[in-house]
Amino acid sequence: MREFVVLGTASQVPTRTRNHNGYLLRWDGEDILFDPGEGTQRQMIHAGVTVSQITRICLTHVHGDHCYGLPGVLSRMALDKVSHPIHLHYPAAGEDTVRALVSVASRGIDLRLHPHGSHAFGGSEHDTAEPIAPGLEVRELSHRIETYGYRFVEPAARTLLPDRLVAAGIAGSDVGRLARQGSLGGVSLEDVSEPRPGQRFAFVMDTAPCQGAEELAEGADLLVTECTFSDDDAGLAAQFRHLTAGQAGELAASAGAGTLVLTHFSARYGDVTPLAEQARGRAGEARVVAVNDLDRIAFPPRRAF
Repeated sequence: MREFVVLGTASQVPTRTRNHNGYLLRWDGEDILFDPGEGTQRQMIHAGVTVSQITRICLTHVHGDHCYGLPGVLSRMALDKVSHPIHLHYPAAGEDTVRALVSVASRGIDLRLHPHGSHAFGGSEHDTAEPIAPGLEVRELSHRIETYGYRFVEPAARTLLPDRLVAAGIAGSDVGRLARQGSLGGVSLEDVSEPRPGQRFAFVMDTAPCQGAEELAEGADLLVTECTFSDDDAGLAAQFRHLTAGQAGELAASAGAGTLVLTHFSARYGDVTPLAEQARGRAGEARVVAVNDLDRIAFPPRRAF
């Protein structure tokens, strides 16, 4: 199952209706928690999800609204006696902050720290040829402190077609053998299957428009971006290095994204409908959704080649 669970949608400060950041991606048996701000543990209870299923935690940067909920989540994991490893990914520049946060809460769990930075990928600012985990990549963003976005990439594959397998006389364990070897008894995998495009999820938080955001968003089926400011407040967005609604829409359009999820709204906007409309006006063919706390977004259907 692939699903995106929204735990909090506020930027910097929570409001009466929006908690601090917090997002859970369910991706092929993994639950990945992104940017847990204050109150994330309680928001998970309201959302009906459990910390015991979390396998990875990804921090884009160490501003408080993106990480101060981490000790509570880890403490609950220890209380629930989570036994599997939990992998924590974060910018190397935030090492001291992350160490302080986990030091008060990580006893009794198998927490594995994975700091990353541009220096870890061959020295090129945007070179991440080697994923930091299977299918998981990062790109550097452009914020006031070192910040990274994340994406999950599923490799393209092939879908076996039962009628063609029957016609070719392939059955039982031979099906798996054919899939592994690519051919069996004169029958090739291409003869009994069709291409299946891989899916992509991208997570772009606090940033000004930049190359890293563009690379993360490229071809994303589900693109989650910050939408801190209205286009009317573009000056503030530039000052604090955030995206406006229109810039988020432009990012989705230029990347050919399927669905654009807007979040991380400034408390100055009680109604984010105008921001959604601004993004929609520049998003091209992308579907645009401005989310609220506890929303659940099903992953879009797989695209055709």
